[in-house]
Amino acid sequence: QVQLVESGGGLVQPGGSLRLSCVASGTIFRISAMGWFRQAPGKQRELVARITTRGSTYYLDSVKGRFTISRDNAKNTVYLEMNSLKPEDTAVYYCNTDSGRAPWGQGAQVTVSS
Repeated sequence: QVQLVESGGGLVQPGGSLRLSCVASGTIFRISAMGWFRQAPGKQRELVARITTRGSTYYLDSVKGRFTISRDNAKNTVYLEMNSLKPEDTAVYYCNTDSGRAPWGQGAQVTVSS
């Protein structure tokens, strides 16, 4: 049974930073590209960043240069470093395989507001 647990969300002022973490149980992490997704109120969930097992990355245009995805395969953990946060980054952030095939976790609320 795969379980994904996100942490690190919170309230931050515009221009601030947060680091999200996601721990994955099971073997799926080590064989899968992983992604961070977000869902804002009234909007569809979107892929923000992904990282392959070898470390190749992809970013949504709106977060390029501000967000950094990384993974620690020994710890079954994927991270999302978020800098220069904007109010439009406010959303619940989730991790999953890049195709979203594992059960979704509870997510981490990120609120960017002054």
